[in-house]
Amino acid sequence: MHGTSAPEAVELSLAVGGMNCGACAARVERVLNGLEGVKARVNYATERATAVVPGDLPAERLIDEVIAAGYTAELVGEDPRRAAAAAAELTRRMRSLRRRLLLAAAVFMPLCDYSIGFAGHPGQRFPGWQWFMVALAAPVVTWGAWPFYQSAIRNARHRTTTMDTLVSLGILAATGWSLYAMFVLDTGRAHGAAGGIYLDVPGGVILFLLAGRYFELWSRQRSGNALRGLAAVGAHDVAVLDADGREHRRPITDLAVGERFVVRPGETVATDGEVVLGQSSVDQSVMTGESRPVDAGPGDGVLGGTVALTGRMVVRATRVGRETQLGQMTRLVEHAQSEKAAVQRLADRISGVFVPAVLVIALVTLAAWVLTGHPATSAFSAAISVLIIACPCALGLATPAALFVASLTGANRGIFFKGYRALEASRHVDTVLLDKTGTLTEGQMSVTEIKVASGHEEDEVLRWAGAVERASEHPVARAVAAMAEGRVGDLPDVDSFMALPGLGARGAVEGHEVYIGRAGVEPTGRPEALPAELAARASEWEGLGRTVVVVRRDEVAIAVLAVADAIRPTAASAVRELQNLRLRCVLVTGDNEATAQAVGAAVGVDEIIAGALPADKVAVIRRLQSEGRCVAMVGDGVNDAPALASADLGLAVGSGTDVAINAADLIIVRDDLRIAATAISLARRTLNTIRGNLAWAFLYNLAAIPLAALGLLSPLIAGAAMALSSTFVVANSSRLLRHREPGSRPEHRGLRTPRRAPVLVGDKAA
Repeated sequence: MHGTSAPEAVELSLAVGGMNCGACAARVERVLNGLEGVKARVNYATERATAVVPGDLPAERLIDEVIAAGYTAELVGEDPRRAAAAAAELTRRMRSLRRRLLLAAAVFMPLCDYSIGFAGHPGQRFPGWQWFMVALAAPVVTWGAWPFYQSAIRNARHRTTTMDTLVSLGILAATGWSLYAMFVLDTGRAHGAAGGIYLDVPGGVILFLLAGRYFELWSRQRSGNALRGLAAVGAHDVAVLDADGREHRRPITDLAVGERFVVRPGETVATDGEVVLGQSSVDQSVMTGESRPVDAGPGDGVLGGTVALTGRMVVRATRVGRETQLGQMTRLVEHAQSEKAAVQRLADRISGVFVPAVLVIALVTLAAWVLTGHPATSAFSAAISVLIIACPCALGLATPAALFVASLTGANRGIFFKGYRALEASRHVDTVLLDKTGTLTEGQMSVTEIKVASGHEEDEVLRWAGAVERASEHPVARAVAAMAEGRVGDLPDVDSFMALPGLGARGAVEGHEVYIGRAGVEPTGRPEALPAELAARASEWEGLGRTVVVVRRDEVAIAVLAVADAIRPTAASAVRELQNLRLRCVLVTGDNEATAQAVGAAVGVDEIIAGALPADKVAVIRRLQSEGRCVAMVGDGVNDAPALASADLGLAVGSGTDVAINAADLIIVRDDLRIAATAISLARRTLNTIRGNLAWAFLYNLAAIPLAALGLLSPLIAGAAMALSSTFVVANSSRLLRHREPGSRPEHRGLRTPRRAPVLVGDKAA
């Protein structure tokens, strides 16, 4: 009898509305995690809940639980219009806050002046002055403060408390006491600790809180422009070709894998696919940050979100929806923003119990002041100060605000964090292992030099060699054929072609037998003796780590060619920038010693490990880790995946394989190794920002509550301090938007890498 297998878990993302502080986020997270089999994270800064749920649990169940807790929720889907709707809702909220903020700002100063004047100087009063004060304060403490009351009432219905509970109680208490003092008590005493009119307190608190909340939304809108821009670059509809070759416009969400669609000049490529007809120059700057267009023709892959500049193409869809590279980028950004550090999870737990604790502290403060013989107004002032200043908003914002800004700053530069682990590891990384092929080098072979024997011409030799190599699929053969076609144009036909595994290839060209293959070995496999002039040049190239091939015609050596993999133009400066971050750089490659040494010398790496297979790379990482090193691995290929997964920090660079991307912690989509240094630098700064935010938030609350309870902070000052604490966290996180790449720091200005011809080395793929 077979048991029933558990349903496969799926990940859902919910947009949660109505959260106003970290305590709200902690409550929603607690509600979702209370469901059996659900593991949820709630991000206050992005207003998103990410949950891993059993496959048989409907999303509606999660939404119902969130709504029952007093908030709104809806499933985040793939509709590109959702981003625009979210942006419109954020704009609407900002406009509403701005109107309330302007009212509070206009009323605060006269309210403050009259509160002090009428309380401290009875002679300034006029008939009906109390009603004048009420008319002045009423719009602010009612309409202006309505968002706080609304949230507090909603949470009270669900028997819970949040920051808005504290704020609302403080505003209502100060307003109620002031009205009581104006209409019932003798208000002739001086305003202050023993005074009676506190209408300036709710006015000031509302002003400061609205300003802080407005700045928070403004920062979120500014930071969110990158994510909305990332979602907006995709096409909204597509011209699909049917079986008869006729075009039909469809929404992009209806496009299926395998269908063919048309891309005209100036149009956005609808989804990832393969060109089956036509050619175009494609602008990939949105996806990779590279400004140089790339030519695409039949057989070439194109990415959704890129723009065709010239020519009409027919493309076959290979990936659609969230499986495209654009969809994966967006998902990575969202995932990184939902991550939490262990210390932030502690902060969220504190926020969840903080509000009830503060209510108790405020009541104890009030009772202590009264029981020790202080006036009721002084006791009331201290209790209100405790209520207002203790908001845990800064705690809830500390990590998500920084991660939110950092992930979008990185996305603008082609850097994608998979989560908090990448940030944490970046702080400790002291050693970087660099793969060679495809990372430091272009990953494609090309002919760098040619030496022909006396009595022959280069173009003549290339015609014969290119004719033979055009029939072969070997990487070296493709390099020779490409150079021949570029130099001499049309190539003659080859007869009797034969591939010689491990040696080369041969064939009949224009009545002559032509052989091209390894140096030092004849087509029969016997050792070969080259003419002196060719042997000298071949020996020189081999010393530089290049692959040498010999061209023979009718069994006579007539030329030697050097074939190599070009080093990326930015490789040397990238290594230098990594070293400027005090990182030890090690080149680890499966290539031979001579090639590895040549690459190391060209890019400035002294430590070189050659002949390393995938398992050997993992062994190197394990050895370094056992020595106490924290290791980052930079690679792009399938063979790098084990090392990327084993390293403390894995960085997949450029157009890496899906396997490498899945194994890495940090992904760089630009084919520029210098971004690796930028990524590590940004990760380190983000981590420092998070730690600074949390330190400030904890210290602020620890210091502020006792000061307020002792009567050392007036309610007005308490309101300003509470708003400024959250504003500080948001502003400190927003500084990440101005993060500079390591090479652009002042100490690097003026240092320019001299322009030089590409360095070429090696033959084997690492």
